[in-house]
Amino acid sequence: MNTNLKTVLETAIGDPITSAVSGTGKIRTKSGAEYFLKSGAPSESYVCEAEGLKELSETGIFRTPKVLSVGTDHLLTEYVPNGAGGNDFFEDFGRRLARLHRRRTAYFGFRRNNYIGLNPQINLPHGAERSDWTAFYLNKRLRYQYELAERNGYATTGLRRNFARLESKIADILQSCEEPPCLLHGDLWAGNFLCDAVSGEVVLIDPAVYYGHREADLAMTRLFGGFPPAFYRAYEQEYPLNPRWEYREGIYRLYHLLNHLNLFGSSYLPEANRILEKYASD
Repeated sequence: MNTNLKTVLETAIGDPITSAVSGTGKIRTKSGAEYFLKSGAPSESYVCEAEGLKELSETGIFRTPKVLSVGTDHLLTEYVPNGAGGNDFFEDFGRRLARLHRRRTAYFGFRRNNYIGLNPQINLPHGAERSDWTAFYLNKRLRYQYELAERNGYATTGLRRNFARLESKIADILQSCEEPPCLLHGDLWAGNFLCDAVSGEVVLIDPAVYYGHREADLAMTRLFGGFPPAFYRAYEQEYPLNPRWEYREGIYRLYHLLNHLNLFGSSYLPEANRILEKYASD
């Protein structure tokens, strides 16, 4: 940790730092207090993350780690010890997410672009994208990641062919699921929430917030093995899903698979292609 950052953090905390990290991790102060720090190369991602945490916290539905200091080179928050959540935890989580998805706004997107992992997430809508979910999702989610895959050298002949077919069919795929834009976490998988080991509360972390269709959030929860059944039962009781949501789930998983392709490489290409082929052949 460089001297300038240490000074900024100690000013925010009001306590000398005695145990620090280089990058991301827990820090301790002279009084024994613990905090969580993300730092590294200058990036607006820290400011975007802090804004996303604030957007979620201000709903009063979910707790997020309190932000103590943020800048272009760091994000300092309270440290939340992570515990194990049982059925009651996941039932509460499912109900809270359903209530979050009832927080609506007038347009799709968000007031600023942010990040999905290390990749930019484009949220500022143009023209029809403000009110047309299909246009927003195709242009600002799928097409953006596909074009990034082209630039990164991951676009195969098969990916190009199948994506072109998808573009002509996406309006049919997403039809009959129209709902007002609602607040989404944006990157809701098992690594982006905590169970506070002391209070047992759900704590959301690492958001990529925007206002979109709630099925997008739920599809991400199932991408890497899914959450326990209690979570989905509670959500469905609180806010039943629209017919044929299972059919549309793949189209929302595709965004994250393309993002992972661009972040981590070609191991994600077969699954992305499989989803594209499924919709292209329907």
